[in-house]
Amino acid sequence: MDNITVRQGEPVFLRCAQDNGVTHTAWLNRSSILYAGEDKWSVDPRVSLVTLDKKEYTIKIDRVEVTDEGQYTCAVQTRSRPRTTSVHVIVQVPPKITTISENISVNEGANVTLVCIAAGKPEPTVTWRHISPIAQGPVSEEEYLEIPAITRQKEGIYECSASNEASVDVQKVKVTVNFPPAISEAKDIGVPLGQKAILRCEADAVPSAVFEWYRDDRRILNGLNGTDIENRGRLSFLTFRNVSQENYGNYTCVATNKLGSAYINIILYEISEPTSSTLLQGPGAVQDGNSGTLGIHTSSCLLIILCAQLLLGL
Repeated sequence: MDNITVRQGEPVFLRCAQDNGVTHTAWLNRSSILYAGEDKWSVDPRVSLVTLDKKEYTIKIDRVEVTDEGQYTCAVQTRSRPRTTSVHVIVQVPPKITTISENISVNEGANVTLVCIAAGKPEPTVTWRHISPIAQGPVSEEEYLEIPAITRQKEGIYECSASNEASVDVQKVKVTVNFPPAISEAKDIGVPLGQKAILRCEADAVPSAVFEWYRDDRRILNGLNGTDIENRGRLSFLTFRNVSQENYGNYTCVATNKLGSAYINIILYEISEPTSSTLLQGPGAVQDGNSGTLGIHTSSCLLIILCAQLLLGL
């Protein structure tokens, strides 16, 4: 007995070889006659006659369903004796994910269970992958994916794929991990009087942090006393448009979300602007990009003047 494998929804052709000695033919499904010669016995509109001649007897079943699976028999009557040929139709059903977890948002440290259930024939193989922010290999080959004490590194998009010999079905779940703000190390800033100064504060948090700036326990408001506050995602900037003596001091950046808060202190201190006299103070002097060349030129001039004075003295 031969096997014919067909996907659900596709047509299947049942062929039976004949010769000149055939007098009667029929196609049967189990004990039911589908066709007897050219006469259709089946009431199913999906069944039709394709070929009936001296060499071949073929019928077709359109849009095959699982219920069509089973044994089909071609019965042939010849002048000498009857004979039969059987085929077994195997219907494959592409996998379909019927149940999958919804997108979830959890706090860091919680236990997470993702579920993905699929139907199909043959029974599908279910595989979980963590595909973002960085694609990884399979993390589970079970319907249930357990993530104990989840961390922020394990948030992102998880992909469930259900596959069998017929096809593959894929769906995705987004897992958001909430955690309190964590502020990156900030640098103190030195700026001369009258110059522009920018204090920078960076915080990782989910949900995103709300920033506030303080000095001596007093909150700084945007736009007052020559200061501007600009928040851009995980960054906050406190800008002094024209630094005055009163602006120097200790500032506190506070980042807050529903899970907690964090703060860091940043000092704005005064430095002197480079002058012509500092260029003669050697390696310890404050220099700009051209100061090295200017220092060499000045030293050369002083050496020439000293030599001239010695010659005149002689």
